[in-house]
Amino acid sequence: MISEAQTNPGFSFVWGDGPSQKQQLGYVLSYGTPRHLSDRWRLKIKRQSVAIDSINITYPDYFDGKFKEKKIELRHAPKSRLFNLKKGKNIPLDSVTVDTENGVIEIIPTEVIPADTPIEVVASNVRNPRSGGTYFFNCRISSPGDVGLKRYIGSWIISIYRN
Repeated sequence: MISEAQTNPGFSFVWGDGPSQKQQLGYVLSYGTPRHLSDRWRLKIKRQSVAIDSINITYPDYFDGKFKEKKIELRHAPKSRLFNLKKGKNIPLDSVTVDTENGVIEIIPTEVIPADTPIEVVASNVRNPRSGGTYFFNCRISSPGDVGLKRYIGSWIISIYRN
């Protein structure tokens, strides 16, 4: 019998200059296998001490998966996925831009997301990369009144199962 490895985050040992536990963001992949044509990614963003008016996600140039702009949503994160299988309430979006050439996803909500609100980015119908591996997706946010610089809040260290 052959079993597949878990592709969702488990325990991580972090040391040195890498992302600390406060900077490592949680995620859930529905399948997490190479070339899967309709995977669903839920990228969690912890409560922030400031309001959020845009989310910027960057990914490495060697990531050859595909995201569809119309299939990216922003939701209020449920308090616990363990006992609550309902999806969070959708947050209306003004625009979603996927720049594959530069490896950037820009999400702008219609209204400012208040401080201390846990949210998650839900990307449906994701085509996973051709080969497995580990990919660092970095998240930055901007707040109303910020001066053009986005604030780094953490990274999703995403593992795609190698077959």
